[in-house]
Amino acid sequence: MASLHLHEIYKSFGATSVLDGVSLELEAREFVAFLGPSGSGKSTLLRIIAGLETPDSGEVVLDGVRIDTLPPGDRGVAMVFQHYALYPHMTVRENMAFGLRNIGVPKEEIETRVSEAARMLEIEDHLDKKPGQMSGGQRQRVAIGRAIVKHPKLFLLDEPLSNLDAALRTRTRIELAQLRNRVDAAFIMVTHDQAEAMTLADRIVVMNDRTIQQVGPPMEVYSRPANTFVARFVGSPAMTLAPVEMLSAGGRFASVRLGDGSQVDTRIVPNGLAGGPLQLGLRPENVTVSPVGHATTVGKVDLVERLGDRTLVYAHLADGLAITAEDEGYSRVRTGDTVGLRIDGGAAHLFDADGAGHHAEEHAA
Repeated sequence: MASLHLHEIYKSFGATSVLDGVSLELEAREFVAFLGPSGSGKSTLLRIIAGLETPDSGEVVLDGVRIDTLPPGDRGVAMVFQHYALYPHMTVRENMAFGLRNIGVPKEEIETRVSEAARMLEIEDHLDKKPGQMSGGQRQRVAIGRAIVKHPKLFLLDEPLSNLDAALRTRTRIELAQLRNRVDAAFIMVTHDQAEAMTLADRIVVMNDRTIQQVGPPMEVYSRPANTFVARFVGSPAMTLAPVEMLSAGGRFASVRLGDGSQVDTRIVPNGLAGGPLQLGLRPENVTVSPVGHATTVGKVDLVERLGDRTLVYAHLADGLAITAEDEGYSRVRTGDTVGLRIDGGAAHLFDADGAGHHAEEHAA
């Protein structure tokens, strides 16, 4: 049985629709990330699961029990907010114990749970401190510990790392990855940071325009995006989307022509691609700087971004198409250069008139 089942969740605030028939199943002990831009409905969906918002219609079922009619404290879920929401006048120990005392958990049981959570999060030496005496990363661990002591079936994390600096984000991301292996519960994390989603989640739920756009393992979402929104939202830099003309739909795989006249031979079966405008999708790693004689096309360089192990080259083709390519770390390419660009058509994507993705045939010979 799925740990969590969302069935046809609708939600509006006045005349503004926020969620439009969202359905999803989450397995026990699974870590799922809700990923999407601001206004996509991901935080509202999390708050509906937590009981902080009421759906207009639909059901939320946890371990076979419908919980959308229950008060938040009876749902078996624990939420960690973007802002730590710790009581500044209480010690860490008191903050972690507060919710348990309110529901009448025996004192000895509270002490045991707090000690276990503090050991798990490595904050045992901070139990008698107040939040103001701790770093942002430590305070976030206290907030997570306050959720752990409830022994929930489901953890809900609302942008848990957004208030941390870059170094603390990385460390806390590692700690969250380790924590999910120690806790017998499922996790849902809301984030707009795709690095967090790609690193932590078993599956990513990409949301936009009030609905789920795609659900899948991180690399599946990255390598086989369902539509143009997912293709451009997941991946940094974003995928290049180039208008193309179909050259041959009679062979095994589709061949297309870019706006500058260059031909790209894909590994995509052309079924369902006839008629309507097409876009070719290219990740930066599928376009490499090459000698002009061995290149698919040429481009004029607008910007060179040196990242150490690789160099990103932002260029435009003769028809004005902006395209992102990769070169070696010690690239000699400079802004204003004209360079050859080799396109790996076997890794390319095609998007039809409706924006739906078509991808290279798996294990194509």
